[in-house]
Amino acid sequence: MDAGFWHRRWQKDELGFHEGEANGLLVEHFDALSLAQGSRVFLPLCGKTRDIAWLLARGYRVAGSELSALAVDQLFEELGVEPDRSDLGKLTRYSAPDIDIIAGDMFDLTGSMLGPVDAVYDRAALVALPEDMRGTYAAHLTAITGRAPQFLICFEYDQACMDGPPFSVPGAEVHHRHYDERYAVSQVASKDVTGGLKGKCAAVEIAWMLRAD
Repeated sequence: MDAGFWHRRWQKDELGFHEGEANGLLVEHFDALSLAQGSRVFLPLCGKTRDIAWLLARGYRVAGSELSALAVDQLFEELGVEPDRSDLGKLTRYSAPDIDIIAGDMFDLTGSMLGPVDAVYDRAALVALPEDMRGTYAAHLTAITGRAPQFLICFEYDQACMDGPPFSVPGAEVHHRHYDERYAVSQVASKDVTGGLKGKCAAVEIAWMLRAD
């Protein structure tokens, strides 16, 4: 899967992964992170998710990374905010009060570019990547965020019944392949996906809490 795949999805408005409202597991369980108001939360591969508006409305500051500049433009348009833009080499920073979104390849993003974050909210990043990219992603995310605690949402389903993204990321993979050596990992909640994932197959959405040991 290359960058062109995601650029084409945004250009064609093929946004089956985009939720029209804040994610239910976020709303119900994000407080488990026990973050103070004003904490800075990083959303990798954020798109134009409504989760950002939900976090801002609750007094958090938001940082995000997103491959598609089109998605970033739509995000700020929907927020009703005109961002300032600045170049970061291969990347572009879009900034407004309490929000910074960096457009471009997340693997070009460094910790110094991102700046300090208090937590990571990953709803659409790990599950968006094929299996052979997820290990590299998890290591990179951990490095650039200084092992900040994570609220991670994954899907589990029979991968044979549907091609990703979103991909099925089983609990054993979350634990043993990506995060057990870096964090204490615990399951927070799970729920069946109403109507099945993309209406094609039964799936469970699972929220994980990752805290540095």
